[in-house]
Amino acid sequence: MNLKPLGDRLIVEPIEQKEMTASGIVLPETAKEKPMQAKVLAIGPGARQEDGSRIAMDVSTGDTVLYAKYAGTEVKIESKKYLILKETDVLAIVQ
Repeated sequence: MNLKPLGDRLIVEPIEQKEMTASGIVLPETAKEKPMQAKVLAIGPGARQEDGSRIAMDVSTGDTVLYAKYAGTEVKIESKKYLILKETDVLAIVQ
């Protein structure tokens, strides 16, 4: 991937919902909810303070995060979907 996020942005790959429920019902594409969990692929250097110094990012590459449902900008590169999120759109890091 040739994307480098700027500022306090990060690039994530959404983790798709399972296609079958625990009871064996197959979910069509229209019934699936938008994914809210993703793996962090790249992070920016962090936001700038007024004095020009950087604020360190709380997330790191490889983390699995939960993000706001309609957050970010979706981009498609080489037939794969990625999201560019601001760090403030991240709700939690999955432990």
